[in-house]
Parts: sequence; C-alpha cells; structure tokens
Amino acid sequence: MRDHSEPGSRVWTGQATNHVQWLLSFAGAACLALGIELAVSSAWTSDGAPLLMAVIGCVLVGLLMLYGTLAFVHVSVKVDDHTFEVRCGYIGLPRRRILLDHVVGADFDPAVTPRQWGGWGYRWRPEKGTAVVVRRGEGLVLTLWDGRSFTVTVDDAEAAVRVIRDRLRLSPG
Repeated sequence: MRDHSEPGSRVWTGQATNHVQWLLSFAGAACLALGIELAVSSAWTSDGAPLLMAVIGCVLVGLLMLYGTLAFVHVSVKVDDHTFEVRCGYIGLPRRRILLDHVVGADFDPAVTPRQWGGWGYRWRPEKGTAVVVRRGEGLVLTLWDGRSFTVTVDDAEAAVRVIRDRLRLSPG
C-alpha cells in the first residue's frame, strides 16, 4: 500500500501485470509486419483481390492483437478519499472511475481467473457483473449501490479492500 501524504488525504495505489501476454503482443507485431511485407514486396497484378485481402487481414489481426494485449497486460488501481479508479494498459485506456458514494461493499477474492470471466481484459457477464482481469490470482470485488459488482485483479488486493472499507465507514450517510 502506498499512502501519499497530502494534507487531509490518503491515496492507495496498486497494480498488476501479466508478463505472459507480452508474447501475444509479439505475435500481433509479427502479423502486422507480415501484412506490411506482403503489401510492399508482392507483385500486384490486375486480380490482386486475394493479396489485398491477405494484407488487410494480417494488418487488422496484428493491430487487434497488439491493442488487445497492450491494453490489458497491465492494470493500475487508485483509491482516494472519494473515488476508485482503474486504468488499463500503460496508456490508461480503457479507464473506469467509480465514486465511493456508489460503493456499498468491498471483498477480497483470492482466486480470480480469466476462465470465470471468459478471458483476459475488460469483461461483462450479466450474472456476475463487470471485471478487469489481467492475470489469475487475487482481486477485489466492489458491490455497487445498484447491486452490480465490479472485480479487478490487483496485487495486494486485501490492502485495497481494507482501505475501501475504511473509506466507506468514514463517509457520511
């Protein structure tokens, strides 16, 4: 837990990273490079439709794999006096910000898995709620005022749960 000593305010930050997903980003880069190589070095004839489809396919698959892995290889969580914020990837997108006034509970889950959410990334399942899953392991589960839940995998999730519960007890109402 990192508590930043700002006058009258404490901030908890945490993160989680999945190093295995970097391998998928390299595969995406390889697909992208193959698409570019095909476009540059191939002989374009009058019937270049199959080649064009191959180039577009390789480039699109490469870009999707790169974005999908780089956006969800890392997650950062920040809890201050009023908000809970999750930023995905190293550029912080997608991002989710939840006011602590909208949170009614926080629980520790020692075994969040991509399988229970349908894979890595930003996930929604009607029966479970929303989640940001970048790796298997510990996570925190917020229960929101409308009954929905929000789960995120983050290192030292137990500390985050303690901080959130502390903030919920201190909030008026």
